[in-house]
Amino acid sequence: MADTRRRVKLYMLNEDRQWDDRGTGHVSSAYVERLRGMSLLVRSETDGSILLESKIQQDTAYQKQQETLIVWSEADNYDLALSFQEKAGCDEIWEKICQVQGKDPSVDITQDVVEESEDERFDDMPDAAPPIELPPCETNKLEEIAELFSSVLPSPIRREKLAVAIEAESYIRKLVDLFHMCEDLENIDGLHHLYEIFKSIFLLNKNALFEIMFSDDIIFDIIGILEYDPTSPTPTKHREYLRNTAKFKEVVPMTNSELETKIHQTYRVQYIQDVILPTPSVFEENMLSSLSSFIFFNKVEIVSMIQDDVKFLTTLFAQLTGEETDDNHRRDLVLFLKEFCTFSQTLQQPNRESFYKTLSNLGILSSIEIILGLDDEKMKLAAIDIFSYIVEFSPSMVREFILHESISVDDEDLLINLVIEQMINDTDPELGGAVQLIGILRLLLDPENMLATASKTEKSEFLSFFYKHSMHVLTAPLFANTADNKPSRDDYQSAQLLGLILELLTFCVEHHTYHIKNYIITKDVLRRVLVLLKSRHSFLVLCALRFCRKIIGLKEEFYNRYIIKENLFRPIVDAFLANGDRYNLINSAMIELFEFIKVEDIKSLSTYIVETFQKDLEGIKYVKTFETLKIRYDQQRDRSRDKHSFESSLKKVSPIKLKKTSGKRKWSDFQVLPEIEDADEENSDRHAASIVRNNRFRRDARAPDEDEEMWFSQDDENEENDSTPQVSELLKNKIDSDLEHIHKLWENKKTKDNQLDVETPPRLLSGTKSAINISIKTGSNSSLSSLLSMPDSPGSPGGSPPAPNSPESPCSPPTSPHSPGRLCPTPHVSPVSVHPSKGSTGSNAGSLTAITTTSTTTTASRITDSPPSNNVVTTKAPGLKGLVDYPDEDSEEEEEDEEEDVIAPSPKRPRVGT
Repeated sequence: MADTRRRVKLYMLNEDRQWDDRGTGHVSSAYVERLRGMSLLVRSETDGSILLESKIQQDTAYQKQQETLIVWSEADNYDLALSFQEKAGCDEIWEKICQVQGKDPSVDITQDVVEESEDERFDDMPDAAPPIELPPCETNKLEEIAELFSSVLPSPIRREKLAVAIEAESYIRKLVDLFHMCEDLENIDGLHHLYEIFKSIFLLNKNALFEIMFSDDIIFDIIGILEYDPTSPTPTKHREYLRNTAKFKEVVPMTNSELETKIHQTYRVQYIQDVILPTPSVFEENMLSSLSSFIFFNKVEIVSMIQDDVKFLTTLFAQLTGEETDDNHRRDLVLFLKEFCTFSQTLQQPNRESFYKTLSNLGILSSIEIILGLDDEKMKLAAIDIFSYIVEFSPSMVREFILHESISVDDEDLLINLVIEQMINDTDPELGGAVQLIGILRLLLDPENMLATASKTEKSEFLSFFYKHSMHVLTAPLFANTADNKPSRDDYQSAQLLGLILELLTFCVEHHTYHIKNYIITKDVLRRVLVLLKSRHSFLVLCALRFCRKIIGLKEEFYNRYIIKENLFRPIVDAFLANGDRYNLINSAMIELFEFIKVEDIKSLSTYIVETFQKDLEGIKYVKTFETLKIRYDQQRDRSRDKHSFESSLKKVSPIKLKKTSGKRKWSDFQVLPEIEDADEENSDRHAASIVRNNRFRRDARAPDEDEEMWFSQDDENEENDSTPQVSELLKNKIDSDLEHIHKLWENKKTKDNQLDVETPPRLLSGTKSAINISIKTGSNSSLSSLLSMPDSPGSPGGSPPAPNSPESPCSPPTSPHSPGRLCPTPHVSPVSVHPSKGSTGSNAGSLTAITTTSTTTTASRITDSPPSNNVVTTKAPGLKGLVDYPDEDSEEEEEDEEEDVIAPSPKRPRVGT
């Protein structure tokens, strides 16, 4: 088992002149080969790692303080301290240090402290400065003593010599005796000299002298001496205040007398430092560091003693929460607990964590909840201070407690709701308590300090809990004050409270995602907030604008659609116009809002503002914001009109139908069948919607939470699909795909038909399956068909159908050498509907046809009836389902050339009319 006598805490002085706890371990003295000398080693008691490895240098000044402290400077501005658990361990290590340096262990400092500036200032002085001889401690020598003490302060060497002389001759107690004599004789000059003497003793900054002055028997005499400040016309009665006014209340009986003594001493020394001693000048600010260290170590000891006294703390919390406890006594308990937590702020991170864990196990948060439910304002304020200490140190601990108690406690009794009600009902005209509580709530609602676990349960669970059980409590004053078109209460205190609430809501908009978004939409929060634009308090108007600006700054279409649907820019524009030409913060904030929409090019809001408020804002000429918005709107409208016209043309394009001319298969013009057009639009829109969903705008690159993404997926149906370019591309790809498929079908058909005898007469088939459904009808000319029309060919001049009985008519005799087996069907056996051309030129010269293909094995083609018209002759034969039409024996090169012309038409080729 480790020797407890050598158990120490290692401290290091930081830049703020505060001691940082570097760990607890056990110290030893041993020879270190690497350092080539005897060294002090401190090993951690937790993992055995080396916390300190310091060589005992011959010229290092080691100082022993309070019988359990050893302090020294390792290098420039690098001060270390060892705080021993027991005096015996401190004495043992001190003897070893003195043995290495060859010093007497009875002294409290081993070397004279020499600063760098002293080398230049005292070059002519011998190495060993002579000791200082103190004048006799007599009344008539007080002026001489005061001058001597003040003269040695600039020299570190002489300060050290003076401190040694004062301690060796018990000079402080002799001066105290003179104080009693002068006070009895009312010797004011002597009392003023004593004040100057003891002020110089404090500036010597020696812990050994503090130990003497702060002992129980003479500390009040020291305070009495400091009452006679020469700059004050009358003495300040500090002793009377400490004895009569500042009374010590033992709220819980203390069995540890040492603890009580330490509490008294710490309070009085703190009073001397904060109240009695004058504020140190720039040159003296570091000359009382030992006094601050004295107070710091005392507070650490007090907290440690109370924390280790389990019986004391158990009794304290039992009385604090007991129903039979008197209110006055309960108030004293709360104030004691507040001071106890204030002392804990001096602890380092590991010790403070242990401290608050102990309080949590004893039920500190439940106690605060009970106190906030009482009507005593003084107790409530103390409880809020304690709660703020806990939240600042560990907000996760508070969140865990709130979630746990929500299972069995009603909403109005929840701790967080009690805190919100305390904020709303703050009686301070300046709402100082409400400002403090807003800061506490922000810490609790900040996702940045929530534990980042694998499941992220703390963030999702606590935010879901807060928006379900507590958000309505926070926003209650906002909804109550904005029920009408103007604030119902517009006094300063109400406006200040609403400003604090808006500040927290703005924080939620920035840091929370779907929780605050859902709440704003369902409760119509933004409309209520914008009512405050009619307040007579400018700071509240700016708070409302800041809230709206934060929402728009997210650039989320979800919020933008909500603003447009509810016409929420109307109160903003009205307030902007009501402000007139005054050049103030409100004017600048509103112009910045519109400027942001313009610069970020938020199209939906830009369109909404121009279409709705153009007449209201067209007179604003001192900025170019609204003129630029109108110009962009007109440009966007023109582009949309052109794009819509082009897309309408593309949507009329469909797969292609064949037209028979002079025994050859040729591609004809295009026409969209209604069912194909509808199907294409539905498929393309569905694909475009998926593209928009996959590319949803995000203000950061973080991955969404699982529950957040689930919530967003519910609104996919409301997403705007601005995907016209993708749809157009899909239509073009579909046309190319259908053309290629048709080409393959005809290639397969031609290959199979070539295997048959060319002279075989045509056969009639009555099968029910077909590979191609052909619809022949006359159609009006379109702009796109003119671009995609076929070039001239011998069999189709101008793209018009051949005249009946012409050499190239389907019904002409098969005399052409290129079509040996061609027959003209008779009217009683053919279901073909013939639409003869009436000799028209450009308007109906070419027929627009469309074709749909199905997967089948037969090669028969079925000719469907066209709608009846005045110039249509239709003959049908029962039982006849289709006509077999054998292909020509044209060369494959001719056919491929014609198909390539259709697939890639030249838009510059003029159309030839009949």
